[in-house]
Amino acid sequence: MPTVRDILARKGTAVVSILPTATVLQAAELMNERGVGGLLIVDEGKNLLGVFTERDILRRVVVGGRDPKETPVAEVMTRDVITCLPNTKIDECSAVMTTRRIRHLPVADEQTVYGVVTIGDMLAFRVAEHESTIQYLNGYMFGTR
Repeated sequence: MPTVRDILARKGTAVVSILPTATVLQAAELMNERGVGGLLIVDEGKNLLGVFTERDILRRVVVGGRDPKETPVAEVMTRDVITCLPNTKIDECSAVMTTRRIRHLPVADEQTVYGVVTIGDMLAFRVAEHESTIQYLNGYMFGTR
């Protein structure tokens, strides 16, 4: 059964993070620069404090009428972070992400952040898995192995 570790092995473990004292504008610029939809909020010791996503910008900054140049990320980030471990099964993570309506899932334990998986990573992994199965079955059926 595939695990989150398998996804991280394919995509890498690079984590895009920012300090909680950064402004929403700085966070948005970093997200734009790195082409990501969310950031991990960490302290100087790299401890996970929260997650900040495009959804947070829309719901807590834009709709709240807050100034992105003046608002610290710490005031608008998601604090109750749901995480998973590297050995968590992909099906379990997909179910959690779907039922909790989250798109970014940090892979972490109490001491270490190993990476982040997204709902897009889950889908890409499943597609690759299905393509591999189709190729195998095609080779088996038509003798092109």
